[in-house]
Amino acid sequence: MYRFIISGCNGHMGQVVARICASDEQVQVAAGFNRTPIQKNDFPVYADPMEYTGTADAVIDFSNPANLTSLLRFSVEKQIPVVLCTTGYSPEQLAEIDRAAEQVPVFRSGNMSLGINLLLALVKKATAVLGGDYDIEIVERHHNRKVDAPSGTAIMLADAAADGLAYKPEYVYDRHSVRKKREKTEIGISSVRGGNIVGEHEVIFAGNQEVVELKHSALSRDVFAEGAVKAAIFMSGVREPGLYDMQDVLAEVLNN
Repeated sequence: MYRFIISGCNGHMGQVVARICASDEQVQVAAGFNRTPIQKNDFPVYADPMEYTGTADAVIDFSNPANLTSLLRFSVEKQIPVVLCTTGYSPEQLAEIDRAAEQVPVFRSGNMSLGINLLLALVKKATAVLGGDYDIEIVERHHNRKVDAPSGTAIMLADAAADGLAYKPEYVYDRHSVRKKREKTEIGISSVRGGNIVGEHEVIFAGNQEVVELKHSALSRDVFAEGAVKAAIFMSGVREPGLYDMQDVLAEVLNN
């Protein structure tokens, strides 16, 4: 039996994670963390993580970057691995995550979908073959409530493409302010916000005679919650401090 804590348990994704956990006989939610500690499920909820004195195999965080410091403090002091599914961290917060990872296992990913992480590997391979001669553009689409743009996943895809290039590309997020020809060393990243789009990411390799497109569409938020639970199960078996991501989980899936 795996015992997990859900940080941001009363939010939309926190409730999806709680539902996914409730449907899995191997998983039990030990507690929840939420700024408004209202109990919506059959587990206790705490506003301050340090109020929880029990045990857990991992913490799953779908909350807000503002909660990072208190969550990492709890993880380090209790020596409980943490799965960070929240996006929109500042450079200073990313450095804070790196410091915590020196003391406790920390998992962080801009996207919890196994499919997206498979797409990352495919983008690296495609860039190695096409990248020198093809223009690379990334288009991401999300619901109208998403506050950060571009998405963390779009940046992950751009980074994956950059890894396959022989030069360091420039990420271009906005073309309307500069009237000039597109440079070959650019990777364009465009964001769309509207309706209740769960999440769509498209990587376009545009050549002179052909266009290759790699695309992932999330049809339900369940895919992110299921990925988070898989990551938490993986992290429950990790003993060495360090920074882990979905590529580690994907590698374990492919090896089993």
